[in-house]
Amino acid sequence: MNDSVYKVIELVGTSTESWEKAAAHAIETAGKQLKDLRIAEVSDLDVQLDDGKIVRYRAKVKVSFRYQS
Repeated sequence: MNDSVYKVIELVGTSTESWEKAAAHAIETAGKQLKDLRIAEVSDLDVQLDDGKIVRYRAKVKVSFRYQS
């Protein structure tokens, strides 16, 4: 097995429906630009409020991918 190097980036995905969809949106969007995604770790969840009501779910996601030099 070859040795590899991975880069980790942090993304914030949003959704008006759920944290799960917010995380999925971040990963799917990253996958359109980055190749060889490996691991995604949800590191934080929060919500945006408007007049005391939830209007947007936010998921902070760390995503790793194979570093290509």
